[in-house]
Amino acid sequence: MQVTGMRYGKQILDLADFPTPKVLFENATLEELDKMMKEQGKCVVKPIFYGGVGKKGKAGLVQIANSATDAFSAKRKLYFAQHFFHNRLIQANGVTFEEFIPSSYEIYFNLSVSTITRKVNFTLTHHGGIDIEELGPDKLYEGTFDPITGLKTYHIIDALSHLNAPLEIISPLAQQLPKLWNLYNDFGFTMIEINPIRMKMINGRLVPIACDFKAQFDRDNKQYKRLNLPEEIFATELSQFEEEINQLRTYQGQSDVVVVNPFGTVTAFMFGGGANSAATEILSEKATISSDFGGNPPYEKMYEISKIVFKYWLKQTNVLLIIGGKANNTDIYVTFKGMFDALRDIISQTGKQDFYVVVGRGGPNLIKGMSYARDILDNFSIPYKFFGYDSSMVEVVQYASELDDWFISQKGELK
Repeated sequence: MQVTGMRYGKQILDLADFPTPKVLFENATLEELDKMMKEQGKCVVKPIFYGGVGKKGKAGLVQIANSATDAFSAKRKLYFAQHFFHNRLIQANGVTFEEFIPSSYEIYFNLSVSTITRKVNFTLTHHGGIDIEELGPDKLYEGTFDPITGLKTYHIIDALSHLNAPLEIISPLAQQLPKLWNLYNDFGFTMIEINPIRMKMINGRLVPIACDFKAQFDRDNKQYKRLNLPEEIFATELSQFEEEINQLRTYQGQSDVVVVNPFGTVTAFMFGGGANSAATEILSEKATISSDFGGNPPYEKMYEISKIVFKYWLKQTNVLLIIGGKANNTDIYVTFKGMFDALRDIISQTGKQDFYVVVGRGGPNLIKGMSYARDILDNFSIPYKFFGYDSSMVEVVQYASELDDWFISQKGELK
């Protein structure tokens, strides 16, 4: 599950004592808004969307108000604003009025687990405020650290020094960013992202202020309940497919899915938060679904999940992708047996279809699981390519994306 925006982002960040702007909600009075304007000169008005909803700024759904009257006008426009995101029309439910932070710097920071190394990756740049895909490698630092020792001040200093960041922002960021690791580690998060962090001058010193928030957490990890988030943020409109999968939620094994594009051509079984983030971002609208099926699900559950996925998506799929890093406790043979038994059964019922299987995985009983998958795929003459845990997960997903492009070009030539 995902949370975006400062409606609940501020509440979460306050737990780590990470600096945030002043935030008022839709019930703010004219007097409260007027006071904010007198202190800051302007405020930022944003619609509230539940779940992982981005690209609001690019869609023109973030407005800067110069007066309380302007802020109320923006509230009327944005309170029930509609946003077309990941091929879905989503409606807002409320707004936030956020303190405007003038700054010469905008920092991007992300924490997420590497499913290859089982360490936590962090991404940092002082050229934030935009999609990081638009930045060259010389402007972006990607590092890792051992979760046993945690994110330390020296990790941040080394990263910013490598980027030749201005000296005046290094010390403030080195003091504040490690707090996000404590938040991440203590409350069941699989990803935390802040973009941008703006630098506010307070008492002659720059202080990092989180001006937007995005996080993903595992609802099967009960630590998230300590966040005291209201259940309403999980009450998003679900498709029939999502409802069927969610009925399989149990104490063992995750089953989180979101439909990304009902017309997508790559269907991905993602295992772990890192795989989910990487695959969803790289595949973008090629993906039919975004998923996380980690947590060592038993055979019966993996078989039922796979049957539902294949029922809805296999017919339109060019590439069936199974992606994750090197698992610690997930039995790869059990999960593969569940998936490929379901694939065998649906092909036996509906007939063979043209698609390619790409696997990038690691963990206990990997070879046994891959051998089992190979035998079924060979029996149906389905082409496949397997990558082990020592392969880059990003490169495996990119391979699947390029393979999908090739499939589409071949279909075009046949027509």
